[in-house]
Amino acid sequence: MKAIITGASSGIGREIALYLSDLGYDIVVVAKNVLQLKDLQREVRTTVEVVPMDLTDRANVWKLHEMYKNQPIEVLVNDAGFGVHGFVTDTDLEKDLELIDLNITALHMLTKLFLQDMKKRNLGYILNVASIAGFMSGPLMAEYYASKNFVLSYTRAINTELKKENSEVHVSVLCPGPTKTNFNNVANVQFKMKSYSAEYVAEYGINKMFDEKDVIIPGTKMKLLHLLTKVVPDKIMREFAYEVQKKKQKENSKNKENK
Repeated sequence: MKAIITGASSGIGREIALYLSDLGYDIVVVAKNVLQLKDLQREVRTTVEVVPMDLTDRANVWKLHEMYKNQPIEVLVNDAGFGVHGFVTDTDLEKDLELIDLNITALHMLTKLFLQDMKKRNLGYILNVASIAGFMSGPLMAEYYASKNFVLSYTRAINTELKKENSEVHVSVLCPGPTKTNFNNVANVQFKMKSYSAEYVAEYGINKMFDEKDVIIPGTKMKLLHLLTKVVPDKIMREFAYEVQKKKQKENSKNKENK
């Protein structure tokens, strides 16, 4: 059994790699930080292949698939991604484009390419990591929320296609809320809401993926928030999201001042 996990150097991706190894999978771990991947390699029991790679470069995405397209990959986890915080007119355009390249383009390419391989064998699981943000619009993190909207919508559409074909390939989308990961540092924000552990989110996500659950939302509070997005007008949810992000921005500024 073999699995590929992107974004495996830290956070949810790292915990997913550890959990899949505990379940007996040989793993291929992909991220830019080779030292963190090497640390992970020393912790697992099964065979680990370390692939230091920047997936914002489309050529690397093609290369990754070329490396493993003829191997029996049973699980693909697309976890690599990051966020950018601030008004759209203030954030750096190059950083925005990197976000789109990683959160959307790389995920789309890997899903499509490995899905084609899995359909030929009529076997496999893909877990795309989105966010509870995928159900909303996100002022002050507009690009990030929009990217997770794409992941959610894209994965749901694939699910319907696979079911119409009676395929034994299963694609799920994981939509966690606040999680204790390195994401906050990259996005330059701090969460006020109590965060779930990355280990909990990873194990919950993988277990539900194997249960063939389409949309996976860890935690009761996040399930309730998801219900709110269905019944509360979008304008109100956007105001709510704005206030949440503004508070995180203020909290981050306070933390910097106290350092």
